[in-house]
Amino acid sequence: MEQTLTIACKLQPTSEQATKMDALLKAFADGCNYANEQVKSGITSKTTIQNLVYQELRTQFGLSANQAVRVCARVGANRKTAKVKGEVVKQFSPTSADYDARIFAFREKDKTVSLTLLGCREHIPVVLANYQIGKLKGRKPTSAQLCKHKDGLFYIHIQLTDEAPDPIKSDKIIGVDFGRRDIAVTSVGDKWDGTEIRDTRDKFARVRASLQSKATKGTRCTRFGARNILKRLSGRERRYQTWLNHNISKLIVLSALNNNAIIAVEDLTGIRERTNQQPKSKIERRRSNSWAFLQLRLFIAYKSVKWGVEMVAINPAYTSQTCSKCLHIHPVTGQSYRSGKIFKCGHCGNHCDADENGSSMISIVGAAFVNLPGGSVLASDIADHIRATESPRILCVG
Repeated sequence: MEQTLTIACKLQPTSEQATKMDALLKAFADGCNYANEQVKSGITSKTTIQNLVYQELRTQFGLSANQAVRVCARVGANRKTAKVKGEVVKQFSPTSADYDARIFAFREKDKTVSLTLLGCREHIPVVLANYQIGKLKGRKPTSAQLCKHKDGLFYIHIQLTDEAPDPIKSDKIIGVDFGRRDIAVTSVGDKWDGTEIRDTRDKFARVRASLQSKATKGTRCTRFGARNILKRLSGRERRYQTWLNHNISKLIVLSALNNNAIIAVEDLTGIRERTNQQPKSKIERRRSNSWAFLQLRLFIAYKSVKWGVEMVAINPAYTSQTCSKCLHIHPVTGQSYRSGKIFKCGHCGNHCDADENGSSMISIVGAAFVNLPGGSVLASDIADHIRATESPRILCVG
C-alpha cells in the first residue's frame, strides 16, 4: 500500500520570479475555467477533457504541454469531488498550479526547486527546516503544487510517495469518541480535555472582535495599529488547533500500535450542518463551527497508514445512547440515559462517564464492522435491530 505525504516549503523568489509565478498561476486558473466552461459539466475524465481543449489551452494561455495536461487533470478531479457532494464546479482561483516530473525538480545540493513557468524555467531557493530536510534527504520527488497562500507568499507543496507497511491484523478494537468537552476519549482510558482549546478559541474571538471594532473607528493611527495586530494574529488559532490535533492523533495511533489493536472512530460527516439547524446562541454557534473533528480524523488516518495500524469509520448513530455493558437502549426511541457527562443505564444500572461509554460502544460496533463475515454491521444497523425488537430492548452483537 502506498502513502503520499505532502511537504510544504516556503519559496524565496526574486521580485521578477514572483511576477512570473503570478502570471503562471493566473494562466493555470484561466485555463481551468476555460476547460470547465467549454466541456460539458457531466464529463469527469481527464483524457476526454484533454482531447477537447488541449490545443486551445496551449495557444490561448501559453501553457506548456504538461501544464495543459495538468489543467485537464485538475478540472476532472474537481468535478469528481463535486459530483460526490452533489455540487458543480463554478470557478477556479489563481492560488495553485499542479506540477509533474517533467516541469518540476527538487535540487537537494543547492536547496532550490526548478519550475517551468510561462515560456521559461526558473530555479527558486527554498527555505527548509530540519523536518523538511530530513524528509527530502536523498529523495527525488516527481510531483508538487505551486501555491500562493493568503499571506501573499509562495510555497511549494512537494508530494512524497512511500510504500506503507501492511496493517496489523487484530481482534482488539480501540474506540475513539470525539466531543467538545473532551476532544477525544478512547475505550482504553485515554482522554484529552477540551477546556483549554475552548478557552483559547474564546480568547481569540474576544481579541478579534475588539481589534475589528478599533480597525473601523478611532484615529488613523489606531486603525492602522489594529489592522497590523489582526494580521499578526491571523492563523495563530488555526496553527494551535493543528498542533494539538497532531499530538492527540499521534498518541492515539501509538496506543493502538502498542496494544496491537485496530482504531474505530466516528464518521461525523455533516455534523456541522446538523448542529447548525438547532437553535443556539451566537457563542454556541461559533464554538460548534470551530470544531476540528475532520482534521483530527484525517490525522489519525494518515498516521495509521504510516505505522501499519488499521482504522475504520463507523456510523455513530445510537452509540451515545446505548449502554456498553448490557447493550440496552432507552425504551422510548430517540431518548437516552445520558445527561451531560453522566450515563446511567436504567436496565443494568451501569453508571459511568458518558464519553467513556460512547467510546466503548464505538469499540463494540467497530469489532462487528471488522470481524463479522459477509459484510459490516454499522451503528445504523444496530438502530434498525433495536427498533424491530420488542421490549426489553437488548441487542446482541456477534
